[in-house]
Amino acid sequence: MADLPEPTVLASDYFHGYAVVGMLAVIGVLFVAVAFGAGRLLRPVVPTPEKLLTYECGVDPVGEGWAHTQVRYYVYAFLYVIFAVDSIFLFPWATVFAAPGYGATTLVEMFIFLGFLAVGLLYAWKKGVLEWT
Repeated sequence: MADLPEPTVLASDYFHGYAVVGMLAVIGVLFVAVAFGAGRLLRPVVPTPEKLLTYECGVDPVGEGWAHTQVRYYVYAFLYVIFAVDSIFLFPWATVFAAPGYGATTLVEMFIFLGFLAVGLLYAWKKGVLEWT
């Protein structure tokens, strides 16, 4: 029976990489803790009624803090974010489409992707989300 070769990688070499990452994490946490501690020690603490007021774009707040906001505005923002993030995928697709040998496959995949986007837009339109009132 042949002898098995000795492992060339020792456990100390193996964990050395993890030790470096751990030390960087500890140094990062200490750096943040020291920065926050120094800020707490060096800042002046003089609470006045003006400082404790809610600040709204330089205008003194008047009335209640509760305001009625249309949810529709958030839906528009959410739809914009969805389609903006999805459109980011068009740029890598264009570079892959230009590579030789990937033309037909990437073209079919992109039409499937655009189909999903169209179904989402159609769904939002049918639900009346895109009506601005």
